[in-house]
Amino acid sequence: MKRILSMTLLSVLALPAFAADEVPNPIIESVARDVAENVSAEIIKQDISSEKLEIAATTAATDAAESYVAKSRTAFPHGVQIGVGVSATSGLNGFIGYANKDFDSFWAKRFGVRFDFATTKPVRSVINDVIDGFMDDGVDIGDNLTITDGELDATHYAALVDFYPFGDTWLLGGWRLTGGYAFGDMSMSASVAGTIDELTPGYYEFELSGHKYAYTGNSVHGTAKLDWEYSGPYIGTGFDIGLFAGLKIYLDAGVVFTNRAAELSLDVPTDNLQQWNGTSWVAVDIPELESVIDETLADAQNELDDYKFYPMIKLGFMYRF
Repeated sequence: MKRILSMTLLSVLALPAFAADEVPNPIIESVARDVAENVSAEIIKQDISSEKLEIAATTAATDAAESYVAKSRTAFPHGVQIGVGVSATSGLNGFIGYANKDFDSFWAKRFGVRFDFATTKPVRSVINDVIDGFMDDGVDIGDNLTITDGELDATHYAALVDFYPFGDTWLLGGWRLTGGYAFGDMSMSASVAGTIDELTPGYYEFELSGHKYAYTGNSVHGTAKLDWEYSGPYIGTGFDIGLFAGLKIYLDAGVVFTNRAAELSLDVPTDNLQQWNGTSWVAVDIPELESVIDETLADAQNELDDYKFYPMIKLGFMYRF
């Protein structure tokens, strides 16, 4: 008799995983009838009241079915999440993913996945206005030179896995550790200019790798540019703080350990440019100037090559439903 009831209970618990979230009462009643019919033969063999046996079987089946109903409601729990924010290094940031703290499993409630993407294109003008506003009248870099304006263009993509060490614990449950793979690019350019009003006419002098150059007149103009194409593993941390009805504030901070460093380039206009030959100013030798620029960039590049990690800081709002 115990063997029959045990098999009956197991058969109820083994209902298909794709069943509906809510099992209607007719299904519960059907399960109960099936259990009663399965033990009808046992009623004849056992000296047990058929009424008591049927009640016991019905109660066992009903309890098992109701337990299944409760579990089925969390078999495929909600947890889709979307987010929109801003990043200092990649512009407008967004992500879509999945994370749910309602799982019964210790590990399932602690893991989430995200696909992360960002670009400066929708907010490029705003970013450039902020950069120009920060520079105002220019950033002095010495030798009467200033950076007068700058532009930033970037894109970013990443596949991320989040781990919440504290699961659904209040407050601490919002903290996460994140790992994954990211790739993208960033391009930043700046205009370099200088003017000495006292030189009219005169020479505006500057040096590149120990070589002296000068513009006839009293001003100089050039463009410096940084290009960075990166790809590699991402490691970071972050948190999300609930506001109301699934709306949260989120923050991510981390680095991409990239396979290459940023690359520098420098444009030096040659109009009205002269070079010092040791005794006097002469017309600039273009091939020699290009060689000097390459040498100057190589020195700066050697320092940049030590920094093969791309920083990421993102702040925004997310909604989990």
